[in-house]
Amino acid sequence: MSSGLTRAVDLLAKMKIVPCEESVDYVSNKTQFQLHTLLTEKRHSKTWNLSSVIQEDVQAGLQALLSVDDDISQMLMNLPTESLVQAKKAMVRAIKSGHKIYFYGCGSTGRLAKLMESTFWRPFWQRCKQHKEIWGKITNAYGDNLSNRLIGEMTGADRALISSLEGFEDLQLIGQLQLEEHGIVKGDAVFCVTEGGETSSVIGTIRAARDQWSEADRAKEHLFFIYNNPEECLLPFERSRSVLQEEGITKINLTTGSQAIAGSTRMQATTSETYVLANVMHFALEELLADVLTEKEMQTLGFAEPFSFKERFDTFAQVLHRVKEAIPQIAELTTLESQTYQNHRFSTYFAKEALITVFIDGTERSPTFRLNALDTIEQKSRRCWIQVWTQAEDQQAAWHAFLGRSFKGLSHKHYNKPFTMQIDDPFLKSVALKSLEKAGDEQQELYDFSFGEFNINRQGDLGVLVLTASEIEELENPESSFHKFCKLFQRDKALGIIAVTDKKEMDMPNSAFIGINISTLNDPLGINEQIALKIILNTHSTGVMALLDKVVGNTMTHVQPSNLKLIGRATFLIQSHVNDVLQRTAWASPITYAEANAVLYKSKRYIAELPAQQAAEVGLSIIHILETLKHNRRITQDEAFKILSEQGLRAYLKKL
Repeated sequence: MSSGLTRAVDLLAKMKIVPCEESVDYVSNKTQFQLHTLLTEKRHSKTWNLSSVIQEDVQAGLQALLSVDDDISQMLMNLPTESLVQAKKAMVRAIKSGHKIYFYGCGSTGRLAKLMESTFWRPFWQRCKQHKEIWGKITNAYGDNLSNRLIGEMTGADRALISSLEGFEDLQLIGQLQLEEHGIVKGDAVFCVTEGGETSSVIGTIRAARDQWSEADRAKEHLFFIYNNPEECLLPFERSRSVLQEEGITKINLTTGSQAIAGSTRMQATTSETYVLANVMHFALEELLADVLTEKEMQTLGFAEPFSFKERFDTFAQVLHRVKEAIPQIAELTTLESQTYQNHRFSTYFAKEALITVFIDGTERSPTFRLNALDTIEQKSRRCWIQVWTQAEDQQAAWHAFLGRSFKGLSHKHYNKPFTMQIDDPFLKSVALKSLEKAGDEQQELYDFSFGEFNINRQGDLGVLVLTASEIEELENPESSFHKFCKLFQRDKALGIIAVTDKKEMDMPNSAFIGINISTLNDPLGINEQIALKIILNTHSTGVMALLDKVVGNTMTHVQPSNLKLIGRATFLIQSHVNDVLQRTAWASPITYAEANAVLYKSKRYIAELPAQQAAEVGLSIIHILETLKHNRRITQDEAFKILSEQGLRAYLKKL
């Protein structure tokens, strides 16, 4: 018997833990989801001690977080553009030939796909319609259904915007089924985006699209796989290898390095993917419209003059510089929002043109930091710390303002039989079928993001307004929804404003104001505005959570282990933090991955039975193990949970 197995028996026996069937299966059979070797899962040196730094100096903590975005600038400077030109041509070809453009992702990249459709694509064509003569030329050339020719889809469809649906991400099958349901066929341009480069549902999508083609040379002109890890990190994983070694798929590698918070690919990875793919869309639209419009008409739509990918990518550093200039103002809002939650109060964000960017940051706090998901209208009292409103009178109007179209869930009829018949793994089948029950069209009725009477009556204690440059004047109109929102929250300086503007301050007393001066010249899609707002919101919300002790160092110790990848991340975090302590204390030899995983599953079951708790499985597991080893006796989960609740993981580890 190996020393590792002997060691595992000793510790788990002392804790009176028998590894459950799922844990045994995970450790033995799910090695392809144990992803701690990926670069995006590693810790970044610039934020190594973030949790301590930000407690001492909020501005210094935010500066450290933003310093990691410099990696994006460096990547863009060295990024080959041949594949981007090919991607642009694929979009142009699809529109000219009557085909579709399909963006697909999962989690953060799934929300990126929604952003592509509902923030960039659909609003652009709506603005074109305001110019009757220009719109006539466009429709004569390309038809009048352009808004629907680009589809942004994510694993789990629109319901997954709220929160991930457990089990779906781990299925290649669901990517294939969603591709079929949307009628994506040979000749359509398909962009599959995965931060890590290993997401099963995204890989299932690109593989299904590839299967529609017989010739590799033709296929790669239409099919694109976008990812953020070096190939040498991904090749050991069979599903990644099946794409990376496939000649009929064009690969676009946007590796920037480790994330500001280890594994938090909602930050630098998704920022880089959003920026690059949105600019591919810009160049495709420019080429399409230049064929049918005059130079003056192009300028009317916001295309001032042609430029290259390299020239455009140079502007990212300028955008980032503008964000960094606002660190003192961001720090004020970060402190204010963290104090709001410390006082057991809530926040409400409001946006129109920036709605999806705001919404994405809000919803992604939940799995990253183990927070309650957005409240449903059935919730009698607020549990989620954040809610999001937009200008709409009721639920349906709010969804349409959000998506630019009607809500679309997964059809039970289309997915139930394949899930039942084609998923071999019994654990995964059970979880996926349960999630399918929460993914249909009826889910839209559970959420209300309107600025209607229902939500006004549930107003939170802190209001945060997010504005693009074109909305600034509207703020000063007493009849506007922006102005009315501010009036609700101005008391006791309970208002924050994040705005793209050259103004240094606004006539809004009792408010924390962040003004970011971003040029809108030659940016008809508003890419630079949305990227600036995304970076601000990601940095701000991560700073808030670090101030609330939901980060240790720069590790995601409050991660919610809701899928196979996140279970692997949580397991590795437990093992790493425990072994860091054991290396210093010499209480015992290092723990194994199997031990950490067995304790994690035990913690998952314990926390699942707690009423309305936001406690983290990782923290509970670390304390449970360390207290057992420290005292050389069994420590109950109740005892470990009491320590976690009273001290918090960061303070506990600091004392050790």
